[in-house]
Amino acid sequence: MHKIDVEKQLEIIRRGTVEIISEAELKKKLEESAKCRRPLNIKAGFDPTAPDIHLGHTVLLRKLRQFQDLGHRVIFLIGDFTARIGDPSGQNKIRKVLTAKEIKNNASTYRKQASKILDFKKARIVFNSRWFDKMRGVEFGRLLTHYTATRLLERDDFSLRIKEKKPLYMSEFIYPILQGYDSVILNADVEIGGTDQKFNLIVGRDLQRDFAQAPQAIITLPLLEGTDGVNKMSKSLGNFIGITESPSEMFGKFMSISDTLMLKYYELLTGADLSEVKKMHPRQAKIMLAQELVCAYHSEKEAQKAHDEFERVFSRKELPSDMPEYKPEAGEDLVAILLKSGLVKSGNEARRLIKAGAIIFGDCKVSEENFIPQASGILKAGSRRFLKIIK
Repeated sequence: MHKIDVEKQLEIIRRGTVEIISEAELKKKLEESAKCRRPLNIKAGFDPTAPDIHLGHTVLLRKLRQFQDLGHRVIFLIGDFTARIGDPSGQNKIRKVLTAKEIKNNASTYRKQASKILDFKKARIVFNSRWFDKMRGVEFGRLLTHYTATRLLERDDFSLRIKEKKPLYMSEFIYPILQGYDSVILNADVEIGGTDQKFNLIVGRDLQRDFAQAPQAIITLPLLEGTDGVNKMSKSLGNFIGITESPSEMFGKFMSISDTLMLKYYELLTGADLSEVKKMHPRQAKIMLAQELVCAYHSEKEAQKAHDEFERVFSRKELPSDMPEYKPEAGEDLVAILLKSGLVKSGNEARRLIKAGAIIFGDCKVSEENFIPQASGILKAGSRRFLKIIK
């Protein structure tokens, strides 16, 4: 373990956190860890509900990396069992139930993407199906006796749904207990999650006490707003920045955010000195943010190339130097072209862009989904995506 004193560790851990429950407990755990030279078990869970990790996920991953750098043991829990139920946190309706194949495919991408931040030579990856798939009915029934329905009904989103006479399914009701039991199995010293996870994390503490374990300390982190500056970053809302997106797409999205959101991104996604960032001109600060993060998830060369491309297209109003080409088949309409060319990820995204008036062919805005280009030209989707149509 690294010989970093406890106060310095706490200073590093506090940055960007919303709440530590409790800091006194965490400090005691860190002191015992240093004294016994035993690294703490730092747990964070990820339900593989989508195949790609976006910057919202990296807030948590960066905090895990800080603990790694302080010499502690990170447990990267993939909730392949709990994903079959769906976390109800912050929801006013039941989540879509994923198939086993969807979960497996999504989970297969997580390690590779998370390795851009975490050192998996020092991290332990576990799947909670390992213990839940083996749990017999009588064991499951015994687990449920460790928590009361009264306590679960204190949860804000549950009580709101009951008040609004919306359905609350038993599968959702037991989700916090399953997540909490993960902490028991893994003997977690610390669990990290977003503010929307606070109730679930506390259930973990309660269950650990009931199973005669020292309760885990909890660290909650803010939910990162997406590029719209309003809603939590989400692929379904289209306001995300994915860490596997192209360098130019990432760069352009960073340059589109508000000045206020830019400062939050600096705090949660970088190690930059905020006092120095605030002295910079906002545009220059955004360029520096974009370059740093594109470099982190791609390379310094790609970051510089994305910067040059941004200046060419948005400052000098020129066309991109490296534009993908697509030759439509006879009768292919606009939605098909956008989807098959890879300019959009789904038909819904294509229709949303068309409806928003964000599709331009040549110099004309296209508002019809069944539009078929009759000649070669440049197709623009949003402000950053270009496609050369070849007829």
